[in-house]
Amino acid sequence: MSAAVSLCRTLFSSATVLLYRSHFSRSLFPRSYVATKIHLDELYRARKSAAEEQQPIPDQNPEAIFANNELSLHNIEIYGFDYDYTLATYTPELHKLIFALGRDALVNKLRYPEGILELEYDTDFAVRGLHFDIKKGLFLKIDQFHNIQLGTVYRGLQPVPDEEVKTLYEGTHVPVDYMNTFYGVGPMHQMVDLFALPEVTLISLVTEYFIKHNICYDSEYVFYDIRNTVQGIHTSGILHQAILKDLDLYLYSEKCHETKLLLENLASEGKKLFLVSNSGFPFIDQGMRYMVGDDWLDLFDVVIVNARKPKFFKEGSRPFRVYNVGQKAPEWGPVTSLKKGTIYHQGNHQELQKMTGWYGPKVLYFGDHVYSDLADPSLKYGWRTGAIIPELETEIQKQNSEVYKANIRWLVALQHMIDEMQHQNSPESAQVIHSWLEERNELRKLTKSLFNPQFGSLFRTYHNPTYFFRRLARFADIYMSSLTNLSRYSTNYTFYPHRILLPHEPSMYSPHRYNGGLSREANIQ
Repeated sequence: MSAAVSLCRTLFSSATVLLYRSHFSRSLFPRSYVATKIHLDELYRARKSAAEEQQPIPDQNPEAIFANNELSLHNIEIYGFDYDYTLATYTPELHKLIFALGRDALVNKLRYPEGILELEYDTDFAVRGLHFDIKKGLFLKIDQFHNIQLGTVYRGLQPVPDEEVKTLYEGTHVPVDYMNTFYGVGPMHQMVDLFALPEVTLISLVTEYFIKHNICYDSEYVFYDIRNTVQGIHTSGILHQAILKDLDLYLYSEKCHETKLLLENLASEGKKLFLVSNSGFPFIDQGMRYMVGDDWLDLFDVVIVNARKPKFFKEGSRPFRVYNVGQKAPEWGPVTSLKKGTIYHQGNHQELQKMTGWYGPKVLYFGDHVYSDLADPSLKYGWRTGAIIPELETEIQKQNSEVYKANIRWLVALQHMIDEMQHQNSPESAQVIHSWLEERNELRKLTKSLFNPQFGSLFRTYHNPTYFFRRLARFADIYMSSLTNLSRYSTNYTFYPHRILLPHEPSMYSPHRYNGGLSREANIQ
């Protein structure tokens, strides 16, 4: 048996090396070790064989709740909720509706070409969290360090070559002042909310239409035309009216009963419940009656509509007004206390806190918008926060697939091998290592395409977390695919985050690395 093969089998004597970076990895092959092409080929075969023989990676539970920060539900006395995409779980039909209404408005109101009416919504093109450069007319995915993930830059429906991207941005890094971040004003806009997918798709298809028909266009005008059109669909009430006409089509009926049980269980255990939503009361009321029943208001201690988030959390000047259900309008009298069964219009966080005494870490608020719902409650007021990320369920199902597990296992092993042997500088060794790098790049493209052929995962670039996930990790203590996942946990449950392995720390194998501490068979409740 060759020295390389012997060393390799020693290296793979435990699953730890495949799952994490071993702090012994460089010492196994000292810099004085000189490998021939034969040795490297033997090493490659042995490593690949060892990777294939490793114990199976456990499946992750798509209905689990995942912790960025330790959170004990035992300490939570008040539960708060957004409405859209939090209490109300919408079907993909809603995105098709938003796309169609926006497309038609472009033609009928802004006089875009009639041919745009023939465009159809593509459910598989985009992912949430992309950035749109309004000056250059490009969609792209950015990681937590503001680096562009090459291979995810699109103009219309066409990928932009890597070299062109590097020329346009003088590399792959996007300066912070170019980003239109939470408080920024740069030309790079992040498409982050759950209504962004039809907006991204419409921008891409309209851009593609203009390019194919040789129509001169300004990408900034196209962006703002479509953004204002989509926002107008919301503010005008057109979207809400369409949803209310067919709640069976736009709401997941199977989630409705689970939502009702969750709210009833929390209320029965003496928890205070409140709702803060930007939507109007008539829309929320019909949706909640459909999901929970005509007596849904009995479950909530405070209901706030037309809240104007994120201004609700940022500004302290807008007072609460009582919403008159019969008149379908707010009243004019002052509000000095918040009473159960009364609907409140607008207002602000300071008054909510003052009138209820609901302070800091005893409040847990759930929402789908990382910025508007979660940033200020978490950073300014110390609320605990939970993010609803519907895409999470599908992503976990894909990462549970055997093709993903096999390829990611070999990708990790291959990268370790490249890291260990990169000091080999003979021409034949360099050629072998170059072939390994090419294989690594192909594996990265493959694993990316399993999530989305154009843009990959919502949560990860090839190896770094995405810009989206960085914000999610900062503003959300816990995150989940659906609010109803919470019903699988008792109100005394504590969510523990995984210990994050820092680059300089040694690896320690954890059996819960892949299942988040929650197996499919776990008896949680």
